[in-house]
Amino acid sequence: MSRLICNSIYCTVVFLTTTVMAVDSPGMRTVSSLTKQYCTECHSPGNEAEILDLTSVALELDDPAIFSQWEAIFDKVTSMQMPPDQDAMPTAARHNFTTLLGRILHRRDQQQIEKYGRGTIRRLTRSEFQQNLRDLLHIPHLDIQDYLPEDRESHHTNRITTTLDISRVQLAAYLEASDTALRQAIASGTKPRPSVKRRFAGINMFSGGSTFGGPEAMFYAKNNKRLPLGNNELQELRNQKPLDTSIELAIFRSATWPYYGYPNGFRATQEGFYRIRFSARAVLQKQDFALEPATQPIPMTFRARKVSGPDVTGDVRATGGIMDIPATPTVFETTIYLKKTETFEYSLLGLPQPRAINPPDAPLYYDFPPMPAEGHPGIAYQWLEIEGPLDSERWPPDSHQVLFSDLPIKPSESGSLIELVSEDLESDARYLLSRFIEQAQRQPLTDAEFRPFLDLINSELKAGQPLAEALLTGYSAFLSSSHFIYVIDPTSLSKPSGLSYQSALAQQLSHFLNNSRPPPSLQSLALKKTLLKPGNLRTETEKLISAPSFDQFLEPFTFHWLDLKSVWRDEPDIRLYPEYRLNDYLIDSMQQEAYETFKLMVRENLPITTLVDADFVLVNDILSLHYNLPIQYGSQLKRVEVPIDSPYGGLLTTGAIMKVTANGTASSPIVRGAWVMDRLLGSPPPPPPANIPAAEPDIRGATTLKEQLQKHASNTTCAACHATFDPIGFSLENFDIYGKWRVRYRSLDSGEEVTGIDRAGHDFRYFEGLVVDSTATLPSGDSLSGVQDLKRHLSQQPRKLARSLATQLILYATGTPIRFSERENMEDILDQCANRGYLTRDIFHAVIQSQIFTGVKRD
Repeated sequence: MSRLICNSIYCTVVFLTTTVMAVDSPGMRTVSSLTKQYCTECHSPGNEAEILDLTSVALELDDPAIFSQWEAIFDKVTSMQMPPDQDAMPTAARHNFTTLLGRILHRRDQQQIEKYGRGTIRRLTRSEFQQNLRDLLHIPHLDIQDYLPEDRESHHTNRITTTLDISRVQLAAYLEASDTALRQAIASGTKPRPSVKRRFAGINMFSGGSTFGGPEAMFYAKNNKRLPLGNNELQELRNQKPLDTSIELAIFRSATWPYYGYPNGFRATQEGFYRIRFSARAVLQKQDFALEPATQPIPMTFRARKVSGPDVTGDVRATGGIMDIPATPTVFETTIYLKKTETFEYSLLGLPQPRAINPPDAPLYYDFPPMPAEGHPGIAYQWLEIEGPLDSERWPPDSHQVLFSDLPIKPSESGSLIELVSEDLESDARYLLSRFIEQAQRQPLTDAEFRPFLDLINSELKAGQPLAEALLTGYSAFLSSSHFIYVIDPTSLSKPSGLSYQSALAQQLSHFLNNSRPPPSLQSLALKKTLLKPGNLRTETEKLISAPSFDQFLEPFTFHWLDLKSVWRDEPDIRLYPEYRLNDYLIDSMQQEAYETFKLMVRENLPITTLVDADFVLVNDILSLHYNLPIQYGSQLKRVEVPIDSPYGGLLTTGAIMKVTANGTASSPIVRGAWVMDRLLGSPPPPPPANIPAAEPDIRGATTLKEQLQKHASNTTCAACHATFDPIGFSLENFDIYGKWRVRYRSLDSGEEVTGIDRAGHDFRYFEGLVVDSTATLPSGDSLSGVQDLKRHLSQQPRKLARSLATQLILYATGTPIRFSERENMEDILDQCANRGYLTRDIFHAVIQSQIFTGVKRD
């Protein structure tokens, strides 16, 4: 059915919704009659191949499950998927069926929204809960989300209301997480902890005299020459008075297992922030372990970890940010966060790692890769200082003030960090609880809602608990209650001018773009009940998009919508792709590129077609090599214009998207095509039949994937569906499993032999065989000769791209899928963006200003 006919049907449905059709009305009887006439022959109890039995589907449309069934029937009949033989249902009958059923569904859904709102309440995700506590308690490093079970995903987000349920197990986890967070907020004592500074000369900057991989991986150097040091010689140099400060520590390997390289003898005695200053330069290791200045910067970071051998205990996490070390000695300063007894190690990014060799009748050892012609790149360190823990200059710190205001404190006699000094326990308890709840609440509490928390604290005091402990019990209870872990859908509240509605709208907007509680300016407008006044909502939206906290939206949104969380999912088959062995720096850079590309689309209000095509990419040193673009230096992503014939440009062809739509062995046109249809065009293909096996890649290289899939799609059950998305996937076949351009498929034993040594020193051998065929034919009959034609084809559908993004934003922001009667509202959102070419930030504004988001019809 043409788009014009489909649109005319829906417009007719909307026009006719001024009257309500009863279940036993003539119109409904006509729908039932048409269903029986054209649908129940297949959809009946006697047909085991069909899941839906239309002879038993009731017309109780107040039941959400039944309503959803009829909505699906409406969509399938409208799009001519039902009946599958399009000639089986005459055009007049189809039009009559969709008009009458659409009228009933639209009005019934509209009545439900008018009565109850489009949604009610939504539980916070665990990342929202953590960010709320970070902001409330002024603890930006707080890490408590792993106390909570993972949130389930639906509709490419983890924020759908119906999946965010609550159980006794979760409630217990909320109490534990809250208590942990609150205790971290308390002052560590009556005054700041003393900060200790330690300085390590180069000779003391590593735990030993060698590391896995031998001297090629790490050594000490003086005057640009290696110092061959055994344990005894190393200890002698460390014991010299004064120390020889001209000795450098030179490292040439990545921090992948097995590895441990941290300052000799250092571990944090207390948890907290530590300031790191160090001097370093980028070098090249030449023959005979000579050092020369590097030709480009080397990126590095630090990793916090427990003191141990190569078998790490506890978590290992990057901290302090990435720094690009230049060829001349340069002093850097950063701040890292360490837990008690942790240390930190040097993590050089993108460098080789040694390989294990286990010869017969001899000890296992690790060999470093052969030296490239230009030499081994690495970093030479001159010295390092660490100072900490760094407590707040204001004492008690802000986090403590949130809990206990300026109530005096004294050293604890019961094992706690501090005790509160109070002359009237019950009075102070009431004041501090009221003050805390006022800071944390989403809606003002009534006296009846406030009383249980106060009673809990008073009962703890009567049981002999210190004031601080009693308050923590009450605070934890509040933070685990519905007053904190749930946000209210503003459309469920009837008075837009009321404080409850204004607060709910502020919460929804802030949790949408900030993943947390409203900032002061937004909260102030809500309290004044002026959030809906002209310009206010738009101004606050602009502030949130421009704020650093916008990253708190971007990460969870893109990680689910674009599936960027899965970029680490599959290990590469190193037989076919040896260059990707243990290349975490490349994967991290690809993920950041996709993430930052979407951020740029929003911040710079780029056209929605940037999803599929653009004249630029965001690349750093390793990505510029990966994409065969002009070499860039440093780890920071830079905006680079792509040549006109480059296949890159646009979010679709970033390495991250190509990786999440492949596995570690082969790309899949099916997966990639379905991903584009689903995530970018908003038209997900139906799931494959259970009895149809998946096509497996032929890694022996005898047949192309296209030949295999043509055989796979010859099944009539599959062919019609595959025709809609396989051509898109085939057009992307020149991108390998990490998004690198290729012209031939790799295999294990067929084609032109390629040999070499990988970045870990392993010999490799694979074959480049069959030529990649990226041509395809669309269902319309139009031909695609490759990715450039695909980009043009997709760029000609900006409204579809915009609708897909707007739909996903609504899902993420409200937790409720777009309802049947809101389809016309979605068209209004898109119409507002059409004149300017569907710009990305315009779509955000149109969604936020819409009736779907606010519940208020606005001009």
